[in-house]
Amino acid sequence: MNPQKTYTKPIAAAVLGAIIAAPLGALATYSVRAEAPAHTAQVPVQTAPATGNAQAVLPDFSTMVQKYGPAVVNIQVVEKVPTSYQGNGDEGDDSDDNGGGAQGANPWANTPFAPFFRGMPQQQQPQVPVRGEGSGFIVSSDGLILTNAHVVSGAKEVTVRLTDRREYRAKVVGVDSNSDIAVIRISANNLPTVKVGNSHDTRVGEWVLAIGAPFGFANSATAGIVSALGRTLPDSGYVPFIQTDVPINPGNSGGPLFNMRGEVIGINSQIYSRSGGYQGVSFSIPIDVALRVSHQLETTGHVSRGKLGVVIQPVNQDLADSFGLPRPEGALVSSVEEGGPAARAGIESGDVILKLNGKDVNTSEELPAEIAELAPGTSVNLEVWRKHGTRNVDVKLGSMQESRTASNNNHQHEGGKLGLAVHPLTPDEQHEAKTHGGLMVDRATGPAAEAGLQQGDIVLSANGNKVSSAEDLRNAVNNSKGHIALLVQRNGSQLFVPVTVG
Repeated sequence: MNPQKTYTKPIAAAVLGAIIAAPLGALATYSVRAEAPAHTAQVPVQTAPATGNAQAVLPDFSTMVQKYGPAVVNIQVVEKVPTSYQGNGDEGDDSDDNGGGAQGANPWANTPFAPFFRGMPQQQQPQVPVRGEGSGFIVSSDGLILTNAHVVSGAKEVTVRLTDRREYRAKVVGVDSNSDIAVIRISANNLPTVKVGNSHDTRVGEWVLAIGAPFGFANSATAGIVSALGRTLPDSGYVPFIQTDVPINPGNSGGPLFNMRGEVIGINSQIYSRSGGYQGVSFSIPIDVALRVSHQLETTGHVSRGKLGVVIQPVNQDLADSFGLPRPEGALVSSVEEGGPAARAGIESGDVILKLNGKDVNTSEELPAEIAELAPGTSVNLEVWRKHGTRNVDVKLGSMQESRTASNNNHQHEGGKLGLAVHPLTPDEQHEAKTHGGLMVDRATGPAAEAGLQQGDIVLSANGNKVSSAEDLRNAVNNSKGHIALLVQRNGSQLFVPVTVG
């Protein structure tokens, strides 16, 4: 579980800020608790006169909170993090006796593989429970819930608490870290649900309502307006965020964003802040994006996205002048992946992509999200600017390499019994690691995490057999007898790591 993400972004030359995925915490805030049962009928939003000005009216969200508040849940998670390995004394003391150390001290204490030994029988260390809270909302009466990936990712236990104080242990159906979407399920029926809207109909300036559990205060309501649409954030290029000024705080992550018609149009995910707290800029994942991702997680356990195979950058006025463009627009191709879809279609470095399937690409930030929404194998038409003229190029999209995370239901993907999300090494990754084949670990949970594997490790073989695809790893797991020995490379060092198969 990664409850906080921090990025930097330039503002007016030299001011830096941070994008923070609404983290988990424990402070005090005002809480509005809704007890009325939920219905699916549309809720008209009432207006109340503002004091001091008989002409002005402000929205009254009380009916909406009463109607849909019970479908918003508080999510409590427990992640057990093993303490670092410590022989019979502090690891820092090993060097003081010229490497001898006390009997049983960890010989790998100062190597990249020290974490691998934190679960070894001879020096088993206790696991420290780390607790956190977030929000979610029920989308089907039989217990399907949407939330943020960073709320439940890596959790050992997930508990869902309803407004009527009922609690359920939840199963994680699937997690997609690229979009920060997770699907969980509880065993219950006849549950209150939200009404899902269409984020494409959202307009800048309209009023919106958020319900969640800031700082653990369940069913707290906050409101504001839509500030902008289609925002792209660092490391979140697949999501065209809805920007609002709705107060979002730690614990609001995963909660719904409602429009004036009582429809969910987004999932509250991140804030922009220099202080670590809410400062008037919040970001929500459009519900259209969330539904596409959740459907794939439910049906296949992973998310497929189209891939163009280029690196792009914005076009400013100087670049537009250099390339002879009438105005700064489009996405400038700075490099093309060798052998990728764009390269095969003839896209070159220096091309400026102006249109995708006839739709203008006004900024470079728009293109990744548009391509990611398309299925691998889809043919797209690009209008590109090259040598002071336009031309059309047809490209058949490839598949974005995705982390495939095993759910705790019967579907196992990419070594799911191990709790590993992996992808085959690209040629560049193989060159950098000075190896051939292998699988890069994108995420480790469950047995793999307990054995010490972590993101960035390279799995070279399983039970003595080389692995270069997820299918190789899956076959090795299926043929194992309860335990599997993985040859893992980290920071240039290699070591066999025994993992108990789940």
